[in-house]
Amino acid sequence: MELSGHLLSILIFFPAFGALALLFLRNDDDLWIRRLTFVVSVVEFLFSMILLRVVAIGVPGYALTEYKAWISSPPINYHLGVDGISMFLVILTTLLTPICVLASWKGVHHRIKEFHVMLLLLEVGIIGVFLALDLFVFFLFWEVMLIPMAFLIGIWGHDRRIYAAVKFFIYTMAGSAFMLVGILWLYNLTGTFDLPAIQLTLQSAAFHLAPRTEMLLFLSFFVAFAIKVPLFPLHTWLPDAHVEAPTAGSIILAGVLLKMGTYGMIRFCLPLFPEASHRAAPYVAVLAIIGIIYGALVALVQPNLKKLVAYSSVSHLGFVVLGIFTFHTISMQGAVYQMLAHGISTGALFFLTGVLYDRRHTYEISEYGGLATPMPKFAAFFLFVALSSMGLPMLNGFVGEYLILLGTYQMHWGWASWAATGVILSACYLLWAYQRVFFGEVTHDKNRNLPDIDAREQWGLVVFAVIALWMGMGSPYFTRRVATPVNAVIEQTKSRYAEEASRPAAMPQPAALSSETQQDSQRRTVSR
Repeated sequence: MELSGHLLSILIFFPAFGALALLFLRNDDDLWIRRLTFVVSVVEFLFSMILLRVVAIGVPGYALTEYKAWISSPPINYHLGVDGISMFLVILTTLLTPICVLASWKGVHHRIKEFHVMLLLLEVGIIGVFLALDLFVFFLFWEVMLIPMAFLIGIWGHDRRIYAAVKFFIYTMAGSAFMLVGILWLYNLTGTFDLPAIQLTLQSAAFHLAPRTEMLLFLSFFVAFAIKVPLFPLHTWLPDAHVEAPTAGSIILAGVLLKMGTYGMIRFCLPLFPEASHRAAPYVAVLAIIGIIYGALVALVQPNLKKLVAYSSVSHLGFVVLGIFTFHTISMQGAVYQMLAHGISTGALFFLTGVLYDRRHTYEISEYGGLATPMPKFAAFFLFVALSSMGLPMLNGFVGEYLILLGTYQMHWGWASWAATGVILSACYLLWAYQRVFFGEVTHDKNRNLPDIDAREQWGLVVFAVIALWMGMGSPYFTRRVATPVNAVIEQTKSRYAEEASRPAAMPQPAALSSETQQDSQRRTVSR
């Protein structure tokens, strides 16, 4: 690893300086608050694009790192790093933040300064999670992310916003408690919080975790990440959080926050605890497949459009978890790709539902019908995004699910067969919802004169549509950059596990042999 520059620190803390600058604006200066937040978020996105030049294709390890001693006892260091996996997640975060500002331009009417401060601080926590290589620093940013997200839901959400915010907070804190125990346990075992150093220690021949200890450590991290994904049956906080959150909160929650869980599985669970990961894989795969089918079936019967999109996230993230725990290069590349594709497609769906809510202040599907007549542009964008979410070829949703199913089929054809039903069901619930909302006669007089999307909304949707098409047609641009770090994770996962699995069982020694007989047998063996 080569130390260079302070780009990673700039990416983390530049939004914090933007939030500080907002505090000097007057509370009633709404337009300049929105403008400054948008400019800060766009500049942050431009900074993140530099990573595309820094992270070279095919180079193992972290392309850019920052290291500085922070606390001497216990040894906590400010250690950051970026590779092909974390790079795209950082770029996705910085891309969605300015879109969140656009989505909230007319949807947030009170405490506007505080709202945008929380949005920028949320970006600080998320990017810090993706770049931290010290477990203590990682946990710190993990908790920093929690507070502004809970405020976004609890203050600017809808009718049951307090309930949803408290539920989100409790679930995440419960997972964080398990992860904190695991972090402290690892520190007592290895004497460091530094992730690369812990990996080297655990992978060395001189250090070996007992199977039970490794499984408990694995579970301490896995539970925290599974709650964040969320993996069935730990998903119940997600629909409430999505439905009650403002549009910006839903976009950033579905687009990036859920990916923190799958990122943690790739970065921590698999490389640190390979044997436990393999032993737990069949059970995790079953939960992932249940989540794929269950999430799709529940989405199919939802009367609430936003809750339908929320349950679709449970289904789509089940594919990601399945791809990770198949331990196949193709499926794991597909999992990383699907994380990005889901952030674009589902983020766009929440953007679109927010547009409807701004006009009618309801998410109930029964309140709509025939919207293609008064809102033709909106209907066209909604159809395009729905097709990308369900995995139409040449759009972003197809590549990730195809790679996951392909890699999974090569390892476990049964898993792939069950998971493939989720692709069929996604077409069912999305197309049926589209039919009820946009086709037929206009059944409510309030919908006859609904205004179509304005220029601000159109620009946000154009960005989503262009990226969805580009990802679908130019997928090698992404897969080539994540191939090397994914292969490294696979090698770290299978090396020790394969060694343990292939190690021959020790031959039993006859108990009746005396020490003299054993020594005589050894002398005969040496003489031969």
